[in-house]
Amino acid sequence: MAETALDTTPRVALTESAAKRVLQLIDMEGKPNLMLRVTVSGGGCSGFQYGITLDDNVTDGDQVFTEYGVSLVTDESSLELLQGSVVDFVQDLIGASFQIRNPNASSTCGCGSSFSV
Repeated sequence: MAETALDTTPRVALTESAAKRVLQLIDMEGKPNLMLRVTVSGGGCSGFQYGITLDDNVTDGDQVFTEYGVSLVTDESSLELLQGSVVDFVQDLIGASFQIRNPNASSTCGCGSSFSV
């Protein structure tokens, strides 16, 4: 039996729910070239914090992933901490928000916007 190489390219995934919400936001902004930018920076109550914005620029070193018709962009430094993460959009009784399920996080804060590794 032949061995097949596994794709070990670092990536960040987007759920269908998140993609639908991003498409709604892009439509509301009236700028079809917008992408979802996900970043990680130092700070927050757990050491690192997520940033989620709409952006229409891709710079050197950015990685772009496209799912469900939406492009998600992140920089190389953030990708190291986000590798294998899934961005979701969740609506429940207390509100609606983007949430990141990050397998690299050893702990997260109660609000879900910061984490530690």
